Amino acid sequence: MAQKAAKSSIQVIERMMSLLGALARHATPVNLKQLAGETRLHPSTAHRILSVMVDNRLVDRIEPGTYRLGIRLLELGSLVKSRISVRQEALPHMQQLHQNLGETINLSVRHDDEMVYIERTSGNGSMMRVVQIIGARAPLHITAVGKLFLAEDGPEKCIEYSRRTGLPKYTENTLTDAGSLAQELDKIRRQGFAFDNEEAEKGVSCIGAGIYNDEGSLVAGLSVSAPSDRLDRNWAAQVRQTAENISRAIGHRNP
Repeated sequence: MAQKAAKSSIQVIERMMSLLGALARHATPVNLKQLAGETRLHPSTAHRILSVMVDNRLVDRIEPGTYRLGIRLLELGSLVKSRISVRQEALPHMQQLHQNLGETINLSVRHDDEMVYIERTSGNGSMMRVVQIIGARAPLHITAVGKLFLAEDGPEKCIEYSRRTGLPKYTENTLTDAGSLAQELDKIRRQGFAFDNEEAEKGVSCIGAGIYNDEGSLVAGLSVSAPSDRLDRNWAAQVRQTAENISRAIGHRNP
């Protein structure tokens, strides 16, 4: 008897999810007949389940027999979004990429004209000295991920950044000319990833890719750092794929 009741409860949940899915496919309110047809439910069954969802604000009844997704879903979605930590979601993906490549993996976020490093995975035996440790900052134009943010800003804001900061030089490879930086950013927009060619620290290179949230905004960057003679530029595909996996984990959906 208990098993039969449990099966019945699961069936109700499945039907509820089916109705929510049908409502989600429509930008405007949907009538009961259409919902019943799309979900292959008897109209009386669909009506009964919809009534319960209306009572719980998961569905709004616009007028008799017409429904749309309810405001409670927005409240729940906002709650989920507020509790998602990019750092928390990114760490297992960073660890996997570190295992695959055997090099230091960094997670960074933008703060004004700088990148701030908030997480790092590296092997205990690594002899490489990287200046970007957790909590450290670096100007946008000298880091792979920083260039991604500048590329996302667009040409006009990039010019403003160049004027505002003066593009200070850190190594002989640092891009200190606004025109050269603009060309680099245009290339980054096309390929979807960026390189730091010993521009922050001599002897150390980096490959970076962007992490996007559910609104499609660039919110963080993933990068691999390695001694220049060890870094393989073909790693870019793996870095970009891992960044996309993290993006999906925090709600991003590719258009």
